[in-house]
Amino acid sequence: MEEANHTTVTDFVLLGFTTNPKQQLILFVVFLIFYIASLSGNITLIAIICCSSRLHTPMYFFITNLSFLDLWYSSVYAPKILVNCIFEDKSISLEGCAAQFFFSAGLAYSECYLLAAMAYDRYMAIAKPLLYATAVSRKLCTGLVALSYLSGFGNAVIITSETFTLNFCAGNIIDDFFCDLPPLVKLACNVPRSYQSVLYFILVSNVITPSALILASYAFILAAILRIRSTEGRLKAFSTCASHLTAVTLYYGSILFIYSRPSSSYALQRDKVVSVFYTVVFPMLNPLIYSLRNKEVKDALKKLTKKWRVE
Repeated sequence: MEEANHTTVTDFVLLGFTTNPKQQLILFVVFLIFYIASLSGNITLIAIICCSSRLHTPMYFFITNLSFLDLWYSSVYAPKILVNCIFEDKSISLEGCAAQFFFSAGLAYSECYLLAAMAYDRYMAIAKPLLYATAVSRKLCTGLVALSYLSGFGNAVIITSETFTLNFCAGNIIDDFFCDLPPLVKLACNVPRSYQSVLYFILVSNVITPSALILASYAFILAAILRIRSTEGRLKAFSTCASHLTAVTLYYGSILFIYSRPSSSYALQRDKVVSVFYTVVFPMLNPLIYSLRNKEVKDALKKLTKKWRVE
């Protein structure tokens, strides 16, 4: 009898931020600017690194992959957000929702692992500079990036399959602009303990563990910097990891705010604003963080610009 009372959900409706047409038009322009800036910024950064032989180092290899992830990460959300801003039909099929959920989770988890790998790279460069060239080899970098993708998308398979076997009996209205975990769980009529265990596993393996590795790397980095006698040397050493530290703080700060709290404390209206940051704004900021604060990237861009003008 219980199963007979539950309707099968075939699609969801994404409420977004507002139903006011004028406000939706403003949001369309804002999100379009963010998306274009994200695409152009990440593509440009990848092109600069690929075209400049001086930037063919482990650090820039990781940055290239970070930009690649951000390029696709923003593309998972932005097109659907833009469509919902200008069309009345805000529905998304169950399969489309599951696909968006899977790719967003896979890319986000992969980025968590990649940021941890980049922290190790910075640790080796600052704490053990004499061993850096041999220890952080091309083979190791490729292996760490491949492991980041495999771990990220492997965990995405687990959380997606578990989430979309829940019984969504509380309707099909998602009070958000994309298919995210908190609003989907809100629609589930009964969340089993086994699912809670899966959530804890995902949190520990994809957020807590990479965070611990990053914190440990920076603890060793700080100890190495403090051993440097000259102030100039300390500043130079710190500047080599300042961009990465900024990216980690912004990314993990927003993710931990959304997902590390009990479901009872979710405030969907407030959390929408935070989720916009790590889904749309952060992929746009990363190229700026790694280019505006990086002299080597700016020099490479100047040289490439001069070369293209001559040709």
